[in-house]
Formats: sequence, structure tokens, C-alpha cells
Amino acid sequence: MVALSTAPDRETARTIARALVDERLAACVNLIEPMTSIYRWDGRIEESTEVGLIIKTISSRLSALEARLRALHPYALPELIAWPITEGSPPFIDWVIGQTRRVRA
Repeated sequence: MVALSTAPDRETARTIARALVDERLAACVNLIEPMTSIYRWDGRIEESTEVGLIIKTISSRLSALEARLRALHPYALPELIAWPITEGSPPFIDWVIGQTRRVRA
């Protein structure tokens, strides 16, 4: 599964990315900066510079990933959009699955 989100700045994006990987909610998070976002919020057209997050995970971890993203994120409504992976390098997909497995204590 590939999920997208944004953060208001690099430090916030890094904090979120490191937590998601550390907690095995994501195998990898790519940060893309800078990016300009144009959107409607509270009836106005807004424009802001943000950092994009491309998150590699598995579908069974998406709910927990969303909860953690909401807990870490400063936005009232953090973006989270996800797509299933239907094609890809089998060794890479196996790596994503392995990295997002829960570790038993």
C-alpha cells in the first residue's frame, strides 16, 4: 500500500516519518520538499508550502498508521490517501511486508 500525506515543515515531516518507521507502521517514508499546496479551507482558497510524505505500508497497518498520524500531526485534518499496490518488484514488496510486521516482545 502507498499512502500520501503532507506536513507543514521539514521537522514535523521527519518526526512523523521516523515514528511511523520506528513503530513498524511504515517500511519507508519519502519526504518531498518543497511542494506548494493550493486548497479550499474554511471557504477560502489557501496556498502553502508543505513537505509531502510518500508512505509505504501494508493494508492491515493502515488504521494504526492513521491513528498515529493524527496523534503526531499539527493539522486539524491531516491528509491521508492510500492506494493498494497491484504491481511491483516482489523482493521490494516482501521487504515492505517484513518491515511492517509487528515484533513480538
